[in-house]
This record gives sequence, structure tokens and C-alpha cells, in this order.
Amino acid sequence: MNDFFSRGPALGLRLVFAIACSVGLMFVDRYTESSTQLRSYLTSAVSPLFYVASLPESLISGASEQLLSQQQLLAENAELKTRLLNQETQLQLLSFLKQENNKLRALLGSAPVVEGQRLIAEVLAVYSHPFSHQIVLNKGTNDGVTVHQPIIDEKGVLGQIVSVGQNSSRALLISDNTHAVSLRAERTGVRTVAEGLGQWDMLRVIHLPLSTDIREGDRLLTSGLDGRFPEGYPVAEVINVIRDDSQPFMTVYAKPYASLDRIRHVLILWPGTQVEAVRQEEEPE
Repeated sequence: MNDFFSRGPALGLRLVFAIACSVGLMFVDRYTESSTQLRSYLTSAVSPLFYVASLPESLISGASEQLLSQQQLLAENAELKTRLLNQETQLQLLSFLKQENNKLRALLGSAPVVEGQRLIAEVLAVYSHPFSHQIVLNKGTNDGVTVHQPIIDEKGVLGQIVSVGQNSSRALLISDNTHAVSLRAERTGVRTVAEGLGQWDMLRVIHLPLSTDIREGDRLLTSGLDGRFPEGYPVAEVINVIRDDSQPFMTVYAKPYASLDRIRHVLILWPGTQVEAVRQEEEPE
């Protein structure tokens, strides 16, 4: 058997025969229609072999891409978490700045129709004495602040300046038990005085006869008669009226409009400037 195969054609003859067959197959494929159908059958027959041969490479490539995608997702997830944390921090700061901006805008728009010189100040400290309600502001004589200037917020009157330094000042709040302010009732025009009780949320209205027309819900505004506070600023709302026939005066309590225990910024007024502005408008040229 080995002798039979050893006596085959020479290598040169085999080469010539292979070339001739190749040329013939190319000629038949080029100029006959049956070869196209035959090639399609052969391609369909060997396609599973191509799939099996390429399967290991496909598996390795898919696993590599999946691992790479997972790493990319983890990296993107970590980056998004960091970005979200930074944005949340910025959002909190933005919310705080928005509140501060709205508060400052409200302060600038809280004055009556006649506007004069105004100055925004920030609270530096609050006195911790239970009955002495005073605050320290970051404005002083270098900013033109003087003693007895009134201070307000966006809701109403807060108090007045009682001591001034170069770069700071001390203000007495209307809730202090040594402070009093002249008021008038908006509904009836009745004039009265409110004094502090050492409580953040309550004032006592004094010297009102029993026959005075005042009721709960009445708005109390500055009357301007004390020479310290300009007329027309809201101060407090009447919350309790007690009439006792055995007493010459009624007992009236009012709640300040301003949040005296949560002050951050105040508006310092120059009432004299406002009065001069009004006089200048009234004087003929």
C-alpha cells in the first residue's frame, strides 16, 4: 500500500494539474450560472464551521467588552456620585443664597412711601441675658451710624441703636423690658405706648382707658411722636384685650410682626433724612 502511493505523479506534474484545475474552476465560476448556486450551497454547508471556529474569539471578545463596560459603568457611577454630591452642596448653598437675597430685597422694599437713606447691617452677636434683648451689628460710626437710629426688618420695627463704635453698634430691641415705643392703631388712629416684657413674642400696650376702641387683630403702627421712629412702620398686632372694671386701664397684649429671635440682617434708617426730603419737596422753589 505504501509502495502504491510512493509511485504517484511527480511534484511538478501535481503543481501543473492543480493550477489547471484552479483556472478551470475560475473560468466556470465566471462564465456559468450554475456555479453561483453551487457556491451558495457550499457557503451554507461550511458556515457552521466558521461559527464554531470563531466562537472562542467571540466569547473572549464579548467577555472583554463586558468587563470593560462594567468597569466603565463603575467609573461613570463614581463620577456621577461625586458630581451629584457637589451639585447637592451647591444647591444647598444656592437655596441659602436665594433666601438671603429674598430677605435683603424685602429689607430694601420695606420702607414707607417716603424713602431716605438706608443701610443694611448684619447681626454679629446676641446678648444672652434672659430679659436684656440686645444685638450687636457690624456697622458703626465709619458707616455713618449714630445713636437712636431705628432698625427694622422686612416685617416691622426691631428696635433702635443705643451705642455706637467705629465698626460696630449695639441695638436695643422692642421686646427688651426697658424699651417703649409710641404707637397708633391703624383702624381707629388711637395713640398708645407699647413696652417690652423681656419676651420675644409679646409686648404690653399701656395707658389705654376702658372705653378705648381696640380689639384683637388691630395693627399697631409707629406714630412718630417719640421722635425716634418714623411714622407708619408696622410694629405689632393686638392678640389679647382684657377689660377689668376695677382697673382704670385695660390690659392689652400684642405680638411683634418682626421675628425678634431670628434676626440675621437689619435695615438702619435715617428718619431725619426722610423728614428733610419731605420738607424740601413741600417748600416752593
